[in-house]
Amino acid sequence: MNSTTAAGLWDRLTGTQAAPEMWLVIVTGLVALAVVLPHPVWRISRNAVTIAHEGGHGLVAVLTRRRLEGIRLHSDTSGLTVSRGKPTGLGMILTAAAGYIAPSLLGLGGAALLASHRITLLLWAATALLLAMLTMIRNAYGALTVIVCGGAFLLVSWLAPAEVQALFAYGVVWFLLLGGVRPVFELQGKRRHGGAPDSDADQLGRLTHLHPVVWLIMFHVVTLCSLTGGGRWLLGL
Repeated sequence: MNSTTAAGLWDRLTGTQAAPEMWLVIVTGLVALAVVLPHPVWRISRNAVTIAHEGGHGLVAVLTRRRLEGIRLHSDTSGLTVSRGKPTGLGMILTAAAGYIAPSLLGLGGAALLASHRITLLLWAATALLLAMLTMIRNAYGALTVIVCGGAFLLVSWLAPAEVQALFAYGVVWFLLLGGVRPVFELQGKRRHGGAPDSDADQLGRLTHLHPVVWLIMFHVVTLCSLTGGGRWLLGL
């Protein structure tokens, strides 16, 4: 790659792009809501939230100097991230806490990029994160799921016109913001009926000697605040 080509790619990556009309931003939000709310659709779309959830565990494990051994994604939309290191302490707490808030925080970061009109940067960053995650996937279904998602981002980034890229980016960010909220309510419901005894909240309760409800409340605060703040950025409020 010569210097001129590299400079062109860098300018494309760091440059700004035109945002879609406001009515299209609202439509992408409504489409994302339609993908999150109906249970039959959610059973499929939740796979993407699981990617972000387990990716959050994995990323924080690496950042806290734990050894990430692998990630598994399952067809029932559950997942498992395995890391090695000290079984207690701040690194383990942060790793366990990252999962349920990761989709919402990724959505909030995406909303910040879209508010600054950096659509291309968002798409390329998402593609890079998915490719990095693919190297840590340890089962076939998980690999297929990440490849499909990463392929969609790659195709849109390179082949789609600017208008389609914008709509895709806004739809993805709305989905992360909205889709990040529902799993916390689902976990709350499961725990109310005696389910999910080894959930992230319960693990955090054992690690910190705080009641798991405290962590559930934290998950709710982060996801709902991210939806509020990210939604305002997307709508230009």
